[in-house]
Amino acid sequence: MKLVFAIVNNDDSSAVSAAMTKKGYSTTKLATTGGFLKAGNTTFITGVADDKVDDVIQIIAANSSRRTQLIPGTMDVGMYSSFPVEVTVGGATIFVLNVDRFEKV
Repeated sequence: MKLVFAIVNNDDSSAVSAAMTKKGYSTTKLATTGGFLKAGNTTFITGVADDKVDDVIQIIAANSSRRTQLIPGTMDVGMYSSFPVEVTVGGATIFVLNVDRFEKV
């Protein structure tokens, strides 16, 4: 068994959740905040059989899109510049961990 953690942009959260439910995967959603942009994310936690991991990753990837966003530029010592910086946001960051023990009581 594996535990899949997927950090998804809030803009994609509903699509990922709906697709996971449609395919019959139970998942737990947590509201999280990214450290770099301080933007809202959703972290999905899903326990699946080893042979279902690739299917879960495909569902998440198909429903998480990357896009660019302008943010205020920064300079040294926390000072802000007047020039915005374009960064890529969205997509998903996925971690897959081994589960040593699983119980549902």
